Amino acid sequence: MRPEIGRAVQLLQAAPADGPDGPTGATLVAALRNSGLLAACHDLAHLPDDPLDLLQALSAVGGISLSAGRLFEGHVNAVKLVRLYAGPDRTRLLQDVHAGALFGIWGADGSDGARLEGDRLRGTKLFASGADVVDRAIISVRVGDRPQLLLFTRDQLGGRLFPDEWSVTGMSATASGRCDVGGLDPAQAVPLGGPGDYLVEPYFQGGVWRYAAVQMGAMETLTWIAARQLQAREQVASPLQSLRLRRMLTACETSRLWLERAAIATETPGAPPSAADTAILARLVVADEAKSLLAALDDALGAASFLRTHPAERIRRDLSFYLRQANPDGLSQGVMERMVASGRWA
Repeated sequence: MRPEIGRAVQLLQAAPADGPDGPTGATLVAALRNSGLLAACHDLAHLPDDPLDLLQALSAVGGISLSAGRLFEGHVNAVKLVRLYAGPDRTRLLQDVHAGALFGIWGADGSDGARLEGDRLRGTKLFASGADVVDRAIISVRVGDRPQLLLFTRDQLGGRLFPDEWSVTGMSATASGRCDVGGLDPAQAVPLGGPGDYLVEPYFQGGVWRYAAVQMGAMETLTWIAARQLQAREQVASPLQSLRLRRMLTACETSRLWLERAAIATETPGAPPSAADTAILARLVVADEAKSLLAALDDALGAASFLRTHPAERIRRDLSFYLRQANPDGLSQGVMERMVASGRWA
């Protein structure tokens, strides 16, 4: 294990519950920064020497806090985009990464989608994770019918971020509120690539394995919580309880095997666009296995684990929300159509 990962785990475990639902985003980010893990993404985020190091980092953080994992995964995604598309600004931006700045990427549009009109931006972004803590935000805006990535500093977005609007039952510490880009001058931003570059595979959908890796970390934690509680209740020898625990263990291992495959497929130099399909399948498998695991957890532990003080309660709530990523049906249909049409298999 890379030392930064171990330090991040220790600091996240020791993070004080200084918010209404556990540690705040600022506290989680401080732990990631002080561990050196944010800075390590200078080399870890794109084509690391060992792709499984990146998988381990994502799952380890997610195993402690899904909110921390979401913020960290967004940072990884953003740093990767800087490496791919920043051009002459790459060196300066990577110095910011090395200094521990938190980067984010905001892609989801509101009903009034972010776009370029004349020489100004218009519209809003939703699900802007880390709206209260990011130092650098990459925002996708429509230029004609194609997305353009623009990187802004937090100061440039002053008065345009609304993290307090984030009012959901899960992932509360991510403060994934709204960002209003109306009136911003795109010339003040750092452009990353040109219109449409953001959609190039295997770097667009090929990245979905990374947030599934965060989710797998939470699945592993829930499994060991269940195992310890069944052991304390002297129920491990019960055939039905043993069966539930086995289902949880195999859900974790199935997810890990698919994610290892996806990490290696997409983080190899010269990876073909088709590698994105392996990542999509891994993401879909993890979602299916996580839902099965949550059902087994509820049957195994019963009503007790719904108490706010139970170690599984917030993790279950966060994971249930985090699994609701956009358009799983479309992802599944698209990958099947491409694979059947090409005559290949995953």
